[in-house]
Amino acid sequence: MTVRLRPHHLLCMLTYVGKGYTPGFTVNYDRVAARLRDGEEIEIISGPDDICGPLLTNRDSHCFKASVTNRDTKALEAVAQWLGRRLEIGSRIVPDAALIRQMRAGFQRGDLRKPCSGCEWTQLCDHVASMDFCGVRTAPQPDISP
Repeated sequence: MTVRLRPHHLLCMLTYVGKGYTPGFTVNYDRVAARLRDGEEIEIISGPDDICGPLLTNRDSHCFKASVTNRDTKALEAVAQWLGRRLEIGSRIVPDAALIRQMRAGFQRGDLRKPCSGCEWTQLCDHVASMDFCGVRTAPQPDISP
């Protein structure tokens, strides 16, 4: 199976700790998080994805707003640049430990944070990154061995 993610969720997955818009959203995201944690391949898609599912019954959902689409465009560019590889809609990546480690480094440094401008979750993500991503549900936990 493949996890379908819109580009800005490549960044959100780095800091997801079980908080969400609604209880249904969080339950769904926990399911997606488990799949990502297990290393299931990611397909980058345009528009609402596997994480957005519970919000799609409301046509006024932020998932459809131009600001979110703009965030997707910026996130895809930033992640591709940081990883030093071409990424586009339809690209597939595997969220293995090396990829997550590389993306977390960029997120902590701020190089992957520009697309997050204006996001309501910024304070939470700042806190999670400052705690070295402890408690993140979507990917392998950081190596804290001495």
